[in-house]
Amino acid sequence: MCGIVGCNFYSQNFYKSIELLSHRGPDNLGYYEYHNNYFGHTRLSIIDLNDEANQPMVFDDIIITFNGEIYNYKKLIKEESLSCITKSDTEVIIRLYQKYDISFLNLLEGMFSFCIYDKRKKRYFAARDKFGEKPFYYYFKNNKFIYASEIKSILKLLDYKPEVNKEALYEYMSYNTPINGNTFYKDIFKLDSSSYLLLEEDLKIQQYFSLENIETYFYDEKTILNDLENLLFSSIEKRLVSDVNVGTFLSGGIDSSFISSIYTRITNNKINTFSLGFKEFNEYNELPYAKQVSNYINSNHNEILVSRNDFIENIDNMLLYTDEPFADTASIPTFILSNFVRKQGIKAVLSGEGGDECFLGYGLYKKALQYPTISELGDWNLTKEWEYNNRALNHQRVYQSYGECFTEYQKKELFKTYKIKNRLKEYENSYEDIKWMSYIDFRIWISDVLMTKVDRMSMANSLEVRAPFLDSNLVEYLFKVDSKIKKGEYSKYLLKQISQKYLPKDIVFREKKGFSSPFIEWVLDFYKNKCLDIILETNASLNLFNEDFIKFLFNEAKNKRFKQHFWNLFIFAKWFKENY
Repeated sequence: MCGIVGCNFYSQNFYKSIELLSHRGPDNLGYYEYHNNYFGHTRLSIIDLNDEANQPMVFDDIIITFNGEIYNYKKLIKEESLSCITKSDTEVIIRLYQKYDISFLNLLEGMFSFCIYDKRKKRYFAARDKFGEKPFYYYFKNNKFIYASEIKSILKLLDYKPEVNKEALYEYMSYNTPINGNTFYKDIFKLDSSSYLLLEEDLKIQQYFSLENIETYFYDEKTILNDLENLLFSSIEKRLVSDVNVGTFLSGGIDSSFISSIYTRITNNKINTFSLGFKEFNEYNELPYAKQVSNYINSNHNEILVSRNDFIENIDNMLLYTDEPFADTASIPTFILSNFVRKQGIKAVLSGEGGDECFLGYGLYKKALQYPTISELGDWNLTKEWEYNNRALNHQRVYQSYGECFTEYQKKELFKTYKIKNRLKEYENSYEDIKWMSYIDFRIWISDVLMTKVDRMSMANSLEVRAPFLDSNLVEYLFKVDSKIKKGEYSKYLLKQISQKYLPKDIVFREKKGFSSPFIEWVLDFYKNKCLDIILETNASLNLFNEDFIKFLFNEAKNKRFKQHFWNLFIFAKWFKENY
């Protein structure tokens, strides 16, 4: 894992822009300049620990800065007859580019973002992995091009501070983060997952992979279960390729428990597992389940308990490393756990992200079948007390994919001026409800929310996180499985059928809890009315929100209702106050 940055103009701040990414790669800082093009890299050594694998890497006419891991790089060397000098997966990307130009991205299995500069063609070629596990931000205006792993490095190279992007704010209120390539800074964008960027005279963005229009192909349950088991074993085994020790995040839920159990069987070793719980609020704790799994697989288990002060003190850390408002409340516990793991000398872990999206683990999937289509639902009115029609709200939550935060109609109440918009219109396709929801989850929830959380919070602590459920072979196979078999008789039907062979049944079939925390209890207990004041002060500068609605949400949050709504406002206001 690494941090990358580059630009096509001279800046006296360039070296500092690299240093700002040192948390992503404390093992080496690299710099390269060619004809007024500048490239920087910070390295976290996971594969090929030798200096020969340091970056920026230059071979022949090709310069590359690369962040991530290519799990099948050794296989590619053999199958594609690549002549490599180093033992690094970075060089494999260069050799594939030399062989295929830009048409090799679907050969890569892994998580990555990279930027190649071709000296001969005088062009930049950048790409991001299929599910957005690794970040790539860019700026292109007045022929100035900047790219980086994090926004902070781009800001360091600009001679001005961009205005706040209101469109990003509108998206954030519904999705916990901006989508559609937006960031909170005008003129700074994120490259979408499964896309590449080509800059010669003009900037071109193109998608190279899609989960759209995949036909159903598999209907026999026995065959499906056998194939999935093999794919899961293969995915986990690939993600164990490393020259350092790999641990696992173990929550006690089925996803991380299954991964930890298979990891133990593949290596026949006593693995390191890590869990997090909360002081004072036992209803949020899953530590006993994680401990039960640890005992079952005989892992070297480690636990950490988070207090109110731990949580509050790390809100600013979260914002420091996301560089913009980010409202997934699990980000702060993930930061704390990552810090704890790194202090134990572990550089890489496996995690269960993607399990719910692959195997339909969210309750919203089945709720969606209970409600009519959007066209049948029609419009509805909000009363002056802002009491929402539950049926409409639930479907809108499904429709927006995780609208536990603001629906379009709630945003009309929040903002003084707001036009309701179908923000998912461009994602519409021929998939039936359940398959379409899964498609949306991979396009938005995983790429823009889950992976942002995992990457920023882990890499802030120089820790690499690998997600076996996000193996493209596994995901594509599941999109070919008949939805009726996928839904099965209960939540995560297919995964639970397989997991019974490797985990205790009470772990496999226990009620899904989900990773949650007492975030609103702690914020209100610590800040009291000051958290409302921070939002109102921000609004005094921006004049965007209806104050009565803000106060309504504050009072609701005190009664543990609309908690996510108030949190989104609070995090935005806190970020704005500290940055503008």
